Amino acid sequence: MERIGNVAGVCRPWLWRIVGLLVLLASPSLGFAQQKFTEWGWPVPYEQVSPKSIEWLKSQGWWPLKIAYQAPWSGQNATNIVMDRQGLLKQRGLETKFQAFASGPAINEVIVSGRFQAASGGNFPFTSLLDKRVPVKAIAIESPNLLHALVVPDDSTLKSFKDLKGSNPPAAIGLVTGSSAEFYIQMAAAVNGVTIGKDIVLKNMAPGDQMAMPKGLAAVASWDPTASMIVDERKTGRIVDTIFPYNMYEGQFYVRAELIEHVPDVVQAMSDAFAEATLWIRLYPEKAAQLMTEDPNLKNYSKTLLLQQVKAYNNLYKPTYIYPHAQFWGAANEPIFKWLYEHKRIEQQMSAKDFAAAVDARFMDKSFAKLGWAVPKQPPFIPSDWQGRPDKVPYPHYWTEQDLKQPQPFPETGDLVKPWAFGGETYNP
Repeated sequence: MERIGNVAGVCRPWLWRIVGLLVLLASPSLGFAQQKFTEWGWPVPYEQVSPKSIEWLKSQGWWPLKIAYQAPWSGQNATNIVMDRQGLLKQRGLETKFQAFASGPAINEVIVSGRFQAASGGNFPFTSLLDKRVPVKAIAIESPNLLHALVVPDDSTLKSFKDLKGSNPPAAIGLVTGSSAEFYIQMAAAVNGVTIGKDIVLKNMAPGDQMAMPKGLAAVASWDPTASMIVDERKTGRIVDTIFPYNMYEGQFYVRAELIEHVPDVVQAMSDAFAEATLWIRLYPEKAAQLMTEDPNLKNYSKTLLLQQVKAYNNLYKPTYIYPHAQFWGAANEPIFKWLYEHKRIEQQMSAKDFAAAVDARFMDKSFAKLGWAVPKQPPFIPSDWQGRPDKVPYPHYWTEQDLKQPQPFPETGDLVKPWAFGGETYNP
């Protein structure tokens, strides 16, 4: 017995070490002490892209990696500008070149040609890429429920979309042809009994030209920040209708499928940088607005307006809005697919399944896992008691920038699966 006791006495410190290790592993809060976060909530150190993947990109002539975005499109412009100016991809080992374009159709051209390898695209242009069988995959959602509005001159007698019915001569509406603004007008016309070609005519017009509210137009169909620029800053127009009843708008941050096939760590780096930029903007909205004022494509927009746009389209919803819910957004896009096919704007008759097949959520799944965030069951703007269907318009009420006056609290119960730090505070599941 004495011998056994002595052995036990010798082993006891080792036993305690084992017990301590087991306790550490079993306790999320203790294990969390080993994880470091940036002030804005991204876990560090940064994961690096492999040298093998960099060599592959160079062999394709895709070094630096080229990323296209739209300057006059709120929400996604801030995210792309922050990814670029804060070097969030460079810190992961990627050399990149971000370039701004005026509209989705212009971005489609450089994606189809292969000159750019990643981009931001609205629902209408993204559908056009799928129809052309361009090999792209969406990995994140941008600017959900971006305001698209029918803006009329201040002295106009129009008070609603229905007032366009019976216009003689037909009322001219300026918009970007092939954009989400065109689909908004098409859906609004169908719901309100307005006939295109008889009651209204559509004129192709760039966002910059729309801001001037040219003479001879009854209205322009603009998305933010152009709509807010006309109404709130220039005060030359007013809103008589919005997109919200007819379309749940979303943009996609997408990549060419070759990247997923050959260099998935590059795509993961982009997903991580996208999520990190979302958090950086959440902590530093004024700094984000300042970076935007330094973009030459946004020189005509004041910092006050840009900050308001950041608060509305980057920081209003829970940051989990970036998760690409393939089934939900596929259903929301079905009315777009149907209209485009019926009006011979696309060759293929597509469904929600086609959209879902063009989404790869695996990368954002891993980004959320790194953060310790739970993957939400649905986008954060859908009320828990919502009775609508994303594929059936007009929609019952859901949360938008027009009625959600304060940012949604985050994190709440159920939002985390492990401790997470942000802005100097630690949050537990």
